[in-house]
Amino acid sequence: MKLSELIANGAIVTQLKSQDRTGAVHELIDALVASGAAAAEHRDELITRVLDRERLGSTGFGRGVAVPHVKHKSVKKMGAAIGLSTAGIEFNSLDKQPVYSVFLLLSPEDRPDEHLLAMEVIFKNLSKDTFRRFLRQATTDAEVRSLLEDADTQQIAG
Repeated sequence: MKLSELIANGAIVTQLKSQDRTGAVHELIDALVASGAAAAEHRDELITRVLDRERLGSTGFGRGVAVPHVKHKSVKKMGAAIGLSTAGIEFNSLDKQPVYSVFLLLSPEDRPDEHLLAMEVIFKNLSKDTFRRFLRQATTDAEVRSLLEDADTQQIAG
């Protein structure tokens, strides 16, 4: 599974407006709806489910990243959005630091193995200091896409 293929076309938000977790989730679900990766009629339910998942335990894992995720019956094909913030977002992260890069993953409810594989691919890349630094520096959709493609071909070292 390739990181670049997980990210829906049109679902990269290089300048998140929100400064909190709820607003960032809204923006990223809206990006997934606009890209066609999520159905508009399920928008509110998807937002609720992602935020419900966040209340169970923050997906702000530290080091400036968060990976909110949910499996849902309305999702037919796995899709993810990326949101970047220069100011930082309060995400209730484990390290109590702001989040600058958010990967929001939507998965089909009936394919938990795919969901776990996607999470593994995302975390493998987010664990690399170089990847996180380049992601924070990206300012355009094209720069983010290029970074994802480089990550897929292992051109980014830890």
